[in-house]
Amino acid sequence: MILQCVAPLQCYRVPHNLTIGLAPRKWSTSEAISVTPPSSPSSSSSCTTRREVLSLPFISATCSSLLSLLAPGSSSFAISDFSELPNSGGVKALDLRLGSGEAPSNGDQVAIHYYGRLAAKQGWRFDSTYEHKDENGEPIPFVFVLGSGKVISGIEAAVNSMKVGGIRRVIIPPSQGYQSTSQEPLPPNFFDRQRLFTTIFNPTRLANGEGSTLGTLLFDIELVSLRHQ
Repeated sequence: MILQCVAPLQCYRVPHNLTIGLAPRKWSTSEAISVTPPSSPSSSSSCTTRREVLSLPFISATCSSLLSLLAPGSSSFAISDFSELPNSGGVKALDLRLGSGEAPSNGDQVAIHYYGRLAAKQGWRFDSTYEHKDENGEPIPFVFVLGSGKVISGIEAAVNSMKVGGIRRVIIPPSQGYQSTSQEPLPPNFFDRQRLFTTIFNPTRLANGEGSTLGTLLFDIELVSLRHQ
């Protein structure tokens, strides 16, 4: 399998020849995900917004491919530029943009933007903070206290080692995802929330051994700000 993408750096041009390839399952080291930054920053008139970058079709392609990659009995594979975060319970991360601000600690209040997708629905996006708008039409970030235990473990593990301004793509296994319907972030739309939970906690499919894929999540996360408590 070959996954190719362009690192989503704000105010950088996305090349016109951007392609996303999906090929056979076994990868070599040289065939790993290629992140190629553009040569120079663009003017504000041609700037690609974070929302446009984070919604690239690459995410959907990745989610679809995970169904076969993460299935029980799957042959060995490598997602070469993704790496497992230490003490995360199996969360894998790829930094799309390194932050230059502070790094949070447990007890800090952090604000993030995210796109949340469910691998079991072929890349279905169940929630996005960019669709939560205030009275001025500005997207509202998701705010939580790091280490509070109210947020799914995979997001806490991802944010804990980021810096403000960074953007990270993470693959969250079921064990670090939703363990109950009260864990945040909760999709505000009732239909999306019900669809998410009836998929993850589907008793018939769980009994059929599909638990390793039902709850696999993909998040693109941007650490917007933090406040020490």
